[in-house]
Amino acid sequence: MARDFFRRRFKSVVSLTAAAMIGGLVVLNPAQPSFAQGPVSVADLAEELGDAVVNISTSQKVEGRRSVPMPQVPEGSPFQEFFEEFFNRQNRGDEDRQPRRVQSLGSGFVIDGEEGIIITNNHVIEGADEITANFNDGTKLKAELIGTDEKTDIAVLKVEPETPLKAVDFGDSDAIRVGDWVMAIGNPFGLGGTVTVGIVSAQNRDINSGPYDNFIQTDASINRGNSGGPLFDMEGNVIGINTAIISPSGGSIGIGFAIPAKTATRVISQLREFGETRRGWLGVRIQEVTDEIAESLGMDEAMGALVAGVSDDGPAAGADIQPGDVIVEFDGKPIDSMRELPRIVAETAIGKEVAVVVFRKAERVTVPVTLGRLEEADARTDEGEDDSVDPLPADEPSEILGMMLVELDDALREEFNIEADVDGVLVKEVIPGSSAEEKRVQAGDVIKEVAQEPVNTPEDVKAEVKKLKEADRRSALLLLSNQTGELRFVPVRIED
Repeated sequence: MARDFFRRRFKSVVSLTAAAMIGGLVVLNPAQPSFAQGPVSVADLAEELGDAVVNISTSQKVEGRRSVPMPQVPEGSPFQEFFEEFFNRQNRGDEDRQPRRVQSLGSGFVIDGEEGIIITNNHVIEGADEITANFNDGTKLKAELIGTDEKTDIAVLKVEPETPLKAVDFGDSDAIRVGDWVMAIGNPFGLGGTVTVGIVSAQNRDINSGPYDNFIQTDASINRGNSGGPLFDMEGNVIGINTAIISPSGGSIGIGFAIPAKTATRVISQLREFGETRRGWLGVRIQEVTDEIAESLGMDEAMGALVAGVSDDGPAAGADIQPGDVIVEFDGKPIDSMRELPRIVAETAIGKEVAVVVFRKAERVTVPVTLGRLEEADARTDEGEDDSVDPLPADEPSEILGMMLVELDDALREEFNIEADVDGVLVKEVIPGSSAEEKRVQAGDVIKEVAQEPVNTPEDVKAEVKKLKEADRRSALLLLSNQTGELRFVPVRIED
């Protein structure tokens, strides 16, 4: 009887396998805490939120099928009659070649019941001629497209309801933690009103779908048709927009991705106000800071975004941000990796003056920059001489760092098709098996800087490499230009 009592009393807190009877008393096993049991039920939450989630159906007109050509069959082949009958049947009638309508299904959710504002994915409605929002009670409303953003895969729709719609609120996606319970509601495979539950599996995922990837990963079942639907926390707030899955079969294997609410809310606000996004623009081309690059620059750790190029008319150029700078902080936010910078810049208000902290020549320098507006066309982004260095002949290639280097002149410009405004030291040949070859340095590349110091002759390169050796550096950071002037940084190992 005592066992039955404690089973009823503690069934939502601890399982019987976690309890032991000692002298008629129940002793709870501390290895099984109450929060390890997960939510008992999400039925009340699902019932409350279901009416705010809609099925999105679209239709569009596409060109009709073209006639299927019949393969060449040898004259008199026993298969000739069969092929003729089959392909004639496939191509019979003009109706197969007439434009036809195709339909697709997705999910969405209401964020403003008074105005009838619905959020979904851009890829759900892309190219659609007609968009319909289907509600739980069977109501169907034609939807108008307010605006879309391809880079974050978000679309804003508007319907005209007769009465206010049930709406949901966005939550704080930054507050969620790996292991928190989440719930998805959507229209997988056309099965509307489907509820699935799981946990946050990971955060800040980059799946190479766009420049601002920062997805929430979840094991809540996300399938085709869930796209554009909400991912809820256990308070009923939307902390993500379901948008992508990884699946060899097309079905859920427990790896789904959602756009964080923090990313979505700013985009949605701009789409509602302007019908388009307006992102901040710094005007730099960046690359990752590897361990070799960090060591060659004298950094304690590999972090930040290395500036490989600066747009002539961009905000960075006006603020004196230079190629070779490593941006380690932007507007008070640390930049731990290269991919963080584009997202943070894009989310910053246009016209705002921000403090950009760069690592330049072994020092942290703060540069004030006033951000511009990102346009689609922009989205692609002296210590004197050392007399101790032996002079190098200017007319013969010199072997340095596994490269044969020579001064750049008019004849060499013509031979390697190097544009007139590209200056530096020409790489005439790369020695097989060298570190330079491993880093894909090629004949025709031009060395503009070594360790952020400009060079114009092989002698300059040798002098800078000598300084690096004396400083016990293992790599030399080269700023290379190709024939057209496009810049990149390459760390080349210094070999004895």
